[in-house]
Amino acid sequence: MSIARQVAPELPALRRFARLLAGSQKSGDAYVVATLEALNVDPGVFPSQLPPRQGLYKVFLKLWSSAVPRALSGSFDSEPKNAAERNLDAITPLPRQTFLLRTVEGFSVQEIGGILDRSTESVTALITQAGREIAQQVATEILIIEDEPIIALDIETMVQELGHSVTGIARNPGLVLADIQLADGSSGLAAVNEILASINVPVIFITAYPERLLTGEKPEPAFLITKPFQADTVRATISQALFFDRRAGGPAPAAVAGARR
Repeated sequence: MSIARQVAPELPALRRFARLLAGSQKSGDAYVVATLEALNVDPGVFPSQLPPRQGLYKVFLKLWSSAVPRALSGSFDSEPKNAAERNLDAITPLPRQTFLLRTVEGFSVQEIGGILDRSTESVTALITQAGREIAQQVATEILIIEDEPIIALDIETMVQELGHSVTGIARNPGLVLADIQLADGSSGLAAVNEILASINVPVIFITAYPERLLTGEKPEPAFLITKPFQADTVRATISQALFFDRRAGGPAPAAVAGARR
C-alpha cells in the first residue's frame, strides 16, 4: 500500500492539530501541504518502522520545526502575520507540541516518544512543563452555549479549574464555547454570529461530526472539539484559543464548530 493511502485517513486529524499549532486554517493547512509534498518528493522520509499515524505526525513535526513551513505559511496568507503568529517563537514549542499530542490527539506517552525521538521520562517532563505554562494563561470570562445540562456543567467545571469564570451574559466574554445545533431547534451558530457582530472574541464550537466541517471546501474553524470529548482536550483547546487571542495581543482566529445532531 502506498504511503498516500496509508496516511489519508489521518489527514483530518492532522489538519486539526496543525491549526491548533498555527492558530489559523490557512497557516495550519499550509503545514499539512508541506508535509504531503515532502512525502511525495521523497517517500523515504516516512518512518516505516512506525504505524502510519505516528509516522505522519513525525514527518509533520520535523517540517514544523524547520524554516520551510513558516515560509510556506506566509505565502499562503495574503495578509501580514498577526501578533499571534509573530509570537509563536516566543513560547516553548516542544512542551506545547507534546501537550497537544497527548491531550488532543490522544497519543500515549510511548507513542509521543516515538514521534519526537524522546524517552518516556522526557515526554512526561515536557507535558508537566506545558501544564505550568498553561497555568500562566490570563484568566477571562467564558460564555457557554450548550443546552444539555450535564455537558454544560462538565464544561463549566473544566473552565473554572483553568482559572476562568463562566458568564451567562454575552455582553463582553473573553471566549465563547458553543454547540451550534441545540435541542429546541435554535442555532448556537446564530448566537455566535450575533456576538461576533459586535465584539472580536475567539469561539470554540463543539461537534459530534467533525468530518462535516473539515472538508477543505469552505472556510473552516481553527479549533475543533469533537463529542464525546475528553476533559484534557477541552482544557487544551481553551488554552490554545486564548493564547492566540490574549497573550499575543492580536485579533483572535475563529475557532470551532459543532453540530450535535
